[in-house]
Amino acid sequence: MYDLIVIGGGIVGLSVAYHAVAAGARTLLVDRTDPGRATAAGAGILAPETSAIESDAWFRLAIAAVDYYPTLIAQLEADTAGSTGYAPTEALLVAVSADEDAAFAATRERMLARQQSYGRPTPEQVTQIDAAQARQLFPPLAPVRAGLRVGRAARVDGRLLAGALERAADTRGLLRRSASVDQILLQGEVANGVVSAGETLIAGSVVIAGGAWSAAFASQLQVHLPVTPQRGQIIHLSLPGVDTAGWPVILPFHGHYLVPWPDQRVVVGATREFVGFEPHTTVAGIHEVLAEALRVAPGLASAIMGEVRVGLRPSTPDSLPVLGRVSTARNVYLATGHGATGLQVGPYSGKLIADLALGETIEHDLDPFASSRF
Repeated sequence: MYDLIVIGGGIVGLSVAYHAVAAGARTLLVDRTDPGRATAAGAGILAPETSAIESDAWFRLAIAAVDYYPTLIAQLEADTAGSTGYAPTEALLVAVSADEDAAFAATRERMLARQQSYGRPTPEQVTQIDAAQARQLFPPLAPVRAGLRVGRAARVDGRLLAGALERAADTRGLLRRSASVDQILLQGEVANGVVSAGETLIAGSVVIAGGAWSAAFASQLQVHLPVTPQRGQIIHLSLPGVDTAGWPVILPFHGHYLVPWPDQRVVVGATREFVGFEPHTTVAGIHEVLAEALRVAPGLASAIMGEVRVGLRPSTPDSLPVLGRVSTARNVYLATGHGATGLQVGPYSGKLIADLALGETIEHDLDPFASSRF
C-alpha cells in the first residue's frame, strides 16, 4: 500500500515524488523511460518576464516557480544530491532583422505591462542596449537592430536536475518501478491504485505526470486531455578555448534561442514540430536550428557541432499546463502539459501537486490550469 503513486519520471514526476517523500509519504514512481522525454533535451531557460505567453495566470505561476528554484536547489544541496547546473545569468532579447521589429516592440510593451502589474521585472533589471553593447556581451552576435538586457534570469541543466531529484528522493525512501501503467483502478469516483505490468498496486492517490504520453489515461478517466507531443531538436556547439561562462542567454524572435554554458558550450534550438511520437533528429530540423543560430550569431560558424538532442514537449492548445485534481476522480491528479516551459515551471508544479495529493493546503490557485477548461 502506497500513499501516492506517481506515473512518469520526467522533471515534473520526479519533483512530485521528491516532495512527497520529503513530506514522509510512502511513494512509488512508475516510469517506463520512453525515448524522447522532454526533460533531457530542454534548454533550461528560467526567464518568465521575457515570455510571449500572454496568460496572467501562467505568469503568476511562472514567477512563483522561478522564485522557488533557490529554495529547491538549497534543499538538494542539503541532501548532497549532486550538481543541478542551476545558475543565475542574464538574458538578451535581440532583433537582428526588420521582420523582428514588431515582435521586439510587443515584447517591450508586454514587459512594461508586467512591470506595472507585478513589479517584475523591476525597472533597473531592464536596459535597452545598442549593437556594440550587445556584441560585447555575446561576441558571436550579428549586428542587432535593437536589444534589451534583462538582468534577472537563470538557467538549469535538465539532465543534472533530474538526476539530483532522483538521488535525493531515493535517499529519502522513494520506491521506483521500471514499467508501464496499464490502467488506473477506479471504483466510482475513487482510484484504488494502478495496474502495472499485470500487477495491482494499491495507493491512496495517483498523480499522472506522463509528459507527452499523459493523454493515454483520458479515455478511462472520461476527461478531455489534449496533450500532444511537440518535437524539439536542440544542438550543442563547442567553442574550445572560448570563455562562455559570462555570456547571456540570447532570445531572438523567430522562436529559437542560444544558451551559453560555462564549459565552452552554447546550446542552440529549437524546432517546434507536431509530428507525433517520433523522437529522432532530421536533416530539416538540424538545418533549421543551425541556420537560425548563424543568422543571429554568425560568429558561431567555426564552432564544433556536438550532440543533437530531441525531446517531445507535452503541448496543449492554450500553452498552459494541466494541473490539479481530475474532475471525475477525487484522488487522481494531473501534472502535465508544460510544453516548452517544463524546466521553468515543472519543479514548482510538482511541489504543488504533491502537496495537493497529500491533503495539504497549497498557496497557488490552480483553477486556470484545470483539465475541465477543455
